[in-house]
Amino acid sequence: MYQSAISEELFSQMVSLRRQFHRHPELAFEEVDTAKTIMSELDRIGIPYEYVGREGAGAVVGRLAGTAKTPATHSSNGAITVALRADMDALPGAESTDLPFASEIADKVHACGHDAHMAMVLGAASLLKSDPPDGDVLFVFQPAEEKGGGARIVTGSGVLKGVRAIFGGHVTHHYRVGEMMVAAGVITAQSDRFRIKITGKAGHGARPHEAIDAIVIAGALISAIQTLVSREVNPVHPSVVTIGTINAGSAANVIAGEALMEGSIRTTQSEAREQIHQGLQRMVDAMALLHDAQIELEISEGYPPVVNTQREAQIAHRAAVQIVGESGLMQLDHPSMGSEDFSYYLEQMDGCYVRFGARLKEREYIPLHSSAFDIDEQVLKVGAAFFERCAREAITDYSCNPQAVCE
Repeated sequence: MYQSAISEELFSQMVSLRRQFHRHPELAFEEVDTAKTIMSELDRIGIPYEYVGREGAGAVVGRLAGTAKTPATHSSNGAITVALRADMDALPGAESTDLPFASEIADKVHACGHDAHMAMVLGAASLLKSDPPDGDVLFVFQPAEEKGGGARIVTGSGVLKGVRAIFGGHVTHHYRVGEMMVAAGVITAQSDRFRIKITGKAGHGARPHEAIDAIVIAGALISAIQTLVSREVNPVHPSVVTIGTINAGSAANVIAGEALMEGSIRTTQSEAREQIHQGLQRMVDAMALLHDAQIELEISEGYPPVVNTQREAQIAHRAAVQIVGESGLMQLDHPSMGSEDFSYYLEQMDGCYVRFGARLKEREYIPLHSSAFDIDEQVLKVGAAFFERCAREAITDYSCNPQAVCE
């Protein structure tokens, strides 16, 4: 396949970068050294860049000026412009891979593959720089995908003005190297968070009639909330409600007067989302009345769903076929219930988000965010080659016909 055309020198450079990122993980809005490494590599390649956002919590955006032969349909400098995106942040946690390049930073780990994403896009930058395309390409390295929606720093900066479309991707153990998932439509779920504060009345464990037990109320709520998905939402609409934390009580013989629960709601349909929000409020109100307690519900909106646009999915599909072949393209049976702040880009422009198989040969499946997560580094070739081909395919497609897909 096409990725075999990537030189061993470039592959070695990508591996070195990925391992450097892996050794020195930085959490959301702390990606200082990571950004410096990226800027140093862009300097080496010869691609100018700018730092967007406040110092220590911003994005690096490189711009490769193409040959500018395309019609001035989308960009002020006379060239069609597309963007390629990678995320920079790591996760809290201790690594358990025993890799020779394992994290050297206590309680921080690249357990979601963002180290690989950065290396891929830098590899694509090197390929495109050596043979510039007909239009411009932006290389977007954003902070805080895991927490904080760092994509909004980029979208709110104006740096993407004139960009026709954006492409991104994520490694996964669901597929092996040489396999990719490209699809149009809903790819990841909407993610919302909620917080429930229960205020009852503390008391002695021997005299429950004098108290209002916040833990008993919390238990009843936990059971009731599960029926929102199992009995109220249409079963063909994927939905998940999770209680992630519960904090209450101070001693074995004290009835707790307060309890605090936090959780998440994941949906792919606006109808199901609204139904769960309303149902959650209804249950909270009913439980407060039933137990003569005060219960407060706060719902905070999380990342919107990632919805790939049709034309850009077709562009990405054509690029992927050149990289992994038709046999390497995996079908999306259902959207992921995970969330991704790539969605913020797709609220402003067209684009496509793909998956790269990265499972090590002869290794069992390891989920993302696991302390043992690792990749087969051959996926770096696939990712870099895909991003390069995708940029070229997109520029060709838009220059051929600004409104329709080229035949």
